[in-house]
Amino acid sequence: MIKLLGEYEATLDTKGRFLLPVGFKKQLPDTENLRFVINRGFGSNLSLYPMANWDELFDEFSKLNQFDSKVRAFLDQFLNGATPIEPDNAGRLLIPPNLKNHIGVEKDIVLVAKINRIEIWDSKKYKQLFESFSQEAFSMLAQEVMGKGANNQ
Repeated sequence: MIKLLGEYEATLDTKGRFLLPVGFKKQLPDTENLRFVINRGFGSNLSLYPMANWDELFDEFSKLNQFDSKVRAFLDQFLNGATPIEPDNAGRLLIPPNLKNHIGVEKDIVLVAKINRIEIWDSKKYKQLFESFSQEAFSMLAQEVMGKGANNQ
């Protein structure tokens, strides 16, 4: 698995293309610089997976019981809009129009690493996300999620 870190701003051109920030390019093995899968995220964002990470995830999907209606519903939602993308001759990645419309982005985006993927946010929505979340709320969430150490079980 390729592990990613960082947060970068970028701009979409009129066709919905953007340049992958150099900070992310440096974290990708040379063979991964050209191949990604983009799909809807779990919020008002998109997820951009390096192909190696997508392949690992896809392998996990293939192990799920597709006779289970919950599995089918999950796969329907998660895979809806998933599209392989590669940079054009100028190195730009195209956000497919249906996915661009899904997050309502026009021009300015923020690319945020989330361990094995990059989330793509409309910059205004990303800013609103953090303005609406207080430090106290974050501290309580951190305690709930991460505070289950050996002494807190």
